[in-house]
Amino acid sequence: MSWVEAIPVAQCRREGGTFVTVAGRELAVFVLDQPSQVVAIDNRCPHAGGNLSGGEVKGHIVQCPWHHWEFDLGTGVCTHSDLARVRCYPAEVRDGMVFVDLGNVDAAAPKECNRSTGL
Repeated sequence: MSWVEAIPVAQCRREGGTFVTVAGRELAVFVLDQPSQVVAIDNRCPHAGGNLSGGEVKGHIVQCPWHHWEFDLGTGVCTHSDLARVRCYPAEVRDGMVFVDLGNVDAAAPKECNRSTGL
């Protein structure tokens, strides 16, 4: 695992996305309240490159602001077709900082990301 510091949790939008660049990767970090958790995914929509951190969040789904493709924040899989997906990274909060694990994530296989419940 390659955990890296991404952003202070206090700088993240609640119930929305926050754009961060970590180790040369553009990520969208989401701090959700129900249940309390933090999620990190690739920021770029695979359809046309829309900024997912600027998308509307409904429950555990983020909608791309450009063409309304929707992605499950737990797996990164598109709700319209499991052939489309974004990479999902394990994330957690430690001492007020969001940390993201950038190591050994297989983008081809959806998996539940580790999400912090202690925000």
